[in-house]
Amino acid sequence: MLIIPPAYTLNQMRRSASPQSLLIYGLSVPIIALNVWLLSVLFRYFQHPITILSIAAILAFLLNYPVKFLEKARITRTQAVIIVLIITLALLGILCVTLVPMVIEQTIQLLNKIPDWLASSQDNLGKLQVVARQRRINIDFSLVTNQINANIQNLVQQIASSAVGFAGTLLSGLLNLVLVVVLAFYMLLYGDHVWYGLINLLPSNIGIPFNKSLQLNFQNFFLSQLLLGLFMELVLTPIFLFLRVPFALLFAIVIGLSELIPFVGATLGISLVTILVLLQNWWLAFPVATVAIVLQQIKDNLLAPKLLGNFIGLNPIWIFVSILMGFEIAGLLGTLVAVPIAGTIKGTFDAIKSSKHNEYVSNFTVTYESKSGENDK
Repeated sequence: MLIIPPAYTLNQMRRSASPQSLLIYGLSVPIIALNVWLLSVLFRYFQHPITILSIAAILAFLLNYPVKFLEKARITRTQAVIIVLIITLALLGILCVTLVPMVIEQTIQLLNKIPDWLASSQDNLGKLQVVARQRRINIDFSLVTNQINANIQNLVQQIASSAVGFAGTLLSGLLNLVLVVVLAFYMLLYGDHVWYGLINLLPSNIGIPFNKSLQLNFQNFFLSQLLLGLFMELVLTPIFLFLRVPFALLFAIVIGLSELIPFVGATLGISLVTILVLLQNWWLAFPVATVAIVLQQIKDNLLAPKLLGNFIGLNPIWIFVSILMGFEIAGLLGTLVAVPIAGTIKGTFDAIKSSKHNEYVSNFTVTYESKSGENDK
């Protein structure tokens, strides 16, 4: 076992605290900030094509699993890609025929009922204030009621304006879906050639760990998040129906989709659903929040460690920082890809550092052994 002398450690500490190192670290902060600002500007300028390409790439990452499985059964990659895409389109067609119309109908009904729920909550606050005055408790809910009135007016105006452009939004979404499927098809067929061509432009000590870290983070992360979201949807839907929660299917889907936003999405989804139920029925909001939080704890403590593992290896503080930066750069899409991108960067740097350390130790060992051999002679 080779023990590095203390003098070497002290020299390294002095070098790390040198003015040159401090200058490099000091300049890195504004350079990073400038790059983040440039990325946000570029994304806003090319938002639509970047979004389409990103969603297609994520879809291709996920569909690559069944494609590889079919390739093991001695099926050519082209045939495997066609089979997987046909099955995917069939599943999407079934969802569009069965689930999507129900979700759209419940969403429209929810938007129409929210003003009534806000008005009823305003009446409940007025009754609560009357009871408080009778018991000589000085509570003034006038500011809250005025804010509710303003929210009702804004919400009614937004519902009216969104109803006019709903058909155009639906048509645009269908066109974007077709583009995503077509791009995912070509990425599955020819993406490897393009990707490895780009990777080969990088030095081998950077390109190889970057490629491995990117595949590990993106494939495992999105697959795990989708499975966790599906678990929340499938379990919460019958429970909400049993509790007679209004719009049970829609609320379960909202909580499940919020799982795609890592670490904070489930909390935001549960909070939103609880507030909406609270507006309609105060007593029903408590069991809804309790059931959702219990399932979230089961998911986080039992299922997530088995699915996610430690392949990201990020400190929770850096996770939140990456989510905030991703949202600032690219909005919702940035929050979805922020954590796997941060995990990819960390995994690449860790691999580079470990390879450099192993190279230094091997060189140091060879030099030390050669010198000791000369001394023995």
